Amino acid sequence: MSLNEHIKVEDDGDLSDDEKKKLLEDGVFTTTATPKLTYNWVDITQEFTSLAKTLNLGELLLDDHFGLYEAMSAVEMMDPKMDAGMMCNRSDKPTLTFDKGVELGVLRLEGVNLSEQIGIMDQVLACFVSWIEGNSLAQTVFANLYLHKPFSIEERSLKAFCITAYKMVEIIKHFIDQATVFEEEDYQPMQYGYRLIPDVSEQRTVGMLREVEEDFFRRLRQRPSQKEADCLGALLARIKFIRLLYSVLGVLGRQDSEPEARKELRPESELHKALNMCSEQLTIMRSTIPLGIPSDSPKLGFEPLANQRLLPPTFPRYAKIKSRDEAFNYYDDLIQRLKVVCKIYSHASFHTALDFFMEFSRQKPCLLSRSVLQVLYIPQPSSLLTNTRVVEVLREAAKSFICPPSLASKTLLASNTQAKEFLDMFLLHCGRPFVQLIQLCGHNRARQRERLAHLLEDFSNLQDEAEKVDAYLHNLTSKSEGRRSHLACFGTWILYHTLRIMIMYLLSGFELQLYSVHEYHYIYWYLYEFLYGWLLSSLSRADSLLLEQESYLEKENSRGKGKKNKVKRKKGCRPYARDITLCQAAIAFQRTGKINIPKSEFDCEKVRYEHRFLPFSSLHTPPPMQYTEFCDMTKTMETQICVQSEKQTPDHTRLFMAACKNFHQARTLLEIMASSDQEVNNLLLVAKTNFVVLKLLAGGHKQDSSTPPIFDFSQHCHFPIIRLN
Repeated sequence: MSLNEHIKVEDDGDLSDDEKKKLLEDGVFTTTATPKLTYNWVDITQEFTSLAKTLNLGELLLDDHFGLYEAMSAVEMMDPKMDAGMMCNRSDKPTLTFDKGVELGVLRLEGVNLSEQIGIMDQVLACFVSWIEGNSLAQTVFANLYLHKPFSIEERSLKAFCITAYKMVEIIKHFIDQATVFEEEDYQPMQYGYRLIPDVSEQRTVGMLREVEEDFFRRLRQRPSQKEADCLGALLARIKFIRLLYSVLGVLGRQDSEPEARKELRPESELHKALNMCSEQLTIMRSTIPLGIPSDSPKLGFEPLANQRLLPPTFPRYAKIKSRDEAFNYYDDLIQRLKVVCKIYSHASFHTALDFFMEFSRQKPCLLSRSVLQVLYIPQPSSLLTNTRVVEVLREAAKSFICPPSLASKTLLASNTQAKEFLDMFLLHCGRPFVQLIQLCGHNRARQRERLAHLLEDFSNLQDEAEKVDAYLHNLTSKSEGRRSHLACFGTWILYHTLRIMIMYLLSGFELQLYSVHEYHYIYWYLYEFLYGWLLSSLSRADSLLLEQESYLEKENSRGKGKKNKVKRKKGCRPYARDITLCQAAIAFQRTGKINIPKSEFDCEKVRYEHRFLPFSSLHTPPPMQYTEFCDMTKTMETQICVQSEKQTPDHTRLFMAACKNFHQARTLLEIMASSDQEVNNLLLVAKTNFVVLKLLAGGHKQDSSTPPIFDFSQHCHFPIIRLN
């Protein structure tokens, strides 16, 4: 009988009772009258091995029913190199369980000394950090056997800590799962069948910890020995820390539609006091780490292979648990980030909130703090902040940016029902891309770049719709209000955000170190000559339309007795960004041979250029700049520099001088803007340093040296300092 053949007998109603009984005895039928399948397995190992030897190295056998997916599955199952569950079979000693540990005396349910408790708590806190940074729960937090049956623990302090650890897992999962800004490398959502103790309320959990704290205070008042007092103080700090942190996360998780919820996030609120107390406890915890037993002690109750069988049949992942010092540093940073996150409620407008998200993302925060920020600002998919509808938020954003006549108060267009419906539909379509832009800022920096490219397609569609809306409303406006134009109002608003996305996309390449040095010149050229110019133009138009609206309202108010309604003018974006350029400097370094360029037979600049700016090809406004246009414009730029300079001056020297002038101009503008803004100060340092370096190069400094320059991004992640070796 072949491998795929089997015997199957079905009860077709023609069998007698005796025949059925005989078949049941033979094992063909089960007692439920379900046919039992009988297989005749054949060992093909030897035949398979001999046939595999006929294949050359690198060859694969492909069949319609056995492709690459089946081949990988066949390799993974039961293979110690690929199947994580097989790790248990390679260990010399059996895997320890909770019951076995108690039986052997490795796990003590009562009478756990203070040093052991300190070590257990520190190790659990370190496992939390390892889990949040991308490892599985099974290999980190739940590798602690004490957490397998926390209600069986009789030591009050350890029991309360373990139950709170469960509750911490629950609330952290709530934030991360609701925010959905994680990727595969950030977070593993599986909880492997562990029940996260829903029957213990938050009030009861906090009450248990407070009871333990009171017990420690009572024992400290009894004047124990110095060593015991130190251990009691260290344990008290850890219990207070986890209680305060759990309470803070609980408060943040309860932020809902109630306006009173904002009060809990103010700097003078109890939440900020709790965060400050967390920092104080961390200082004590960090200084008392040596009082706990070391991380490799079996008394900690950690069994790395305890949940190995629960892992899916994939290649083994080794979870590296953070050291206790690293873990406490993480918690310290987390507390500071949570203080920053609470400031989101002070940013009522969409534009300031978006700037806040972008600035927060530049700090490369952890997944938990990114998720908390997302949940606070987007409590529901269709609402922002305190359940304000996305449409209303975007309506106010467009009004504050450019104040189109259709959104202005005291206009006939605002009372037009047809125009209102048309406008509401447009803002409704804007909701999803703008919310995605906010959510995008919650992902890690590498994934942001990938999502920015896809988001540009949505904004390209919004541009087309905005032009249609502007044209339609302009016709209504010209009929009802004469000279007030509605052309390019919403189009300018969408264009502004499109340009910001394009700039974010290009600048993120410097942060992720995607560009080679010989590519810098056309990346900075695209920013300087094209994107920043369009951005300045859109802001100038918005500013002029706001001024026009302000003049119109003043004229209307002068006719009546009403109170003047002045429109707050939109502030322009930072002008220094467009004035910092390394384009001429990069070209000059290439002219002098100080930048290594790939050999022409292995490289094509046109292909590299088109690849870098491929996501912009879906946009109509601004139109993508083709490689031929880049070549023509850079040649024109060099020609103009040559005309302005002495003809005897070498090309690279003229380019160095032009770049030097640009950095001088940037320095002048930045000095006017000098403030407490750290980014402005960093850019000022970049401009000053590069001005001096390029002035030296223009004067012939190290002209004969072939050593390539160093582009140092330590001061600013997008604009480097040029250093000469």
